[in-house]
Amino acid sequence: MIKLIVTDMDGTLLNDQHELHPDFWKTEEALNEKGIMFSVASGRQFYNLESKFEKIKDRMLFFAENGTHVVHKGKELYVNPLEREAAMEFIEIGRNIEGAHLVLCGKTSAYVESDDEEFIGEIQKYYKRLKKVDDLKKVEDTVLKVTICDFKGVEEHTYPHYKKFQDEYKVAVAARIFLDITAFTANKGNAIEGVQKELNISPEETLVFGDYLNDLEMMQKAKYSYAMKNAHPEIISASKYTTSHDNNENGVLKTIEELGLLNSEMKQA
Repeated sequence: MIKLIVTDMDGTLLNDQHELHPDFWKTEEALNEKGIMFSVASGRQFYNLESKFEKIKDRMLFFAENGTHVVHKGKELYVNPLEREAAMEFIEIGRNIEGAHLVLCGKTSAYVESDDEEFIGEIQKYYKRLKKVDDLKKVEDTVLKVTICDFKGVEEHTYPHYKKFQDEYKVAVAARIFLDITAFTANKGNAIEGVQKELNISPEETLVFGDYLNDLEMMQKAKYSYAMKNAHPEIISASKYTTSHDNNENGVLKTIEELGLLNSEMKQA
């Protein structure tokens, strides 16, 4: 019996225009009536996620900023911050990467020091609270994550500059143009495991959906781990199953329906 569904947002639950399918609301309502908690695990800011699910936020579970900020039914469960000294080093490195743009992700807001219109337009999709500052190093906030945006592609152009830190910090390619750096223990998988223990939910009662490398750890925390049809090859390899439909074909909701979760009994995957 599934008790918890956890899905990534961009490239997974949302289409390429970052939109929820209109059927989402009735599907979530049906799941809720059956006692199945629907939750999201995303690199997005908590305040962004909260606004997207405004009308059901009081029954939602949010794993925000790649699991560094977890909120359940309006109550903050925990925060897993990034050491400030390390964050400042990552910012300095990023400033010296041609074409890279930095986001300092704090608990109360996200911060940028770039005026680039393309970058600001892109980053506003993921951060509801966003402030322009003169110097990221002077920001006073609990740091959750440092994000680097590189429109040329972070795997090839940005990740090599931070690869040396991967034994001490979580350095994750979150999307084609985003690299996320958090504390070593901060990832979606560890956050899900903590909540499973808190709510007495087992991996056998958990269903997850993901598409990119910041979803890697969470695929190991569920018996029913689904890579999206459009997922990164490493996520497909790490998952037990792959959806028949991609994110633009409403793949998450269609898989939930195919599994029979909206009916009386779950079908075998």
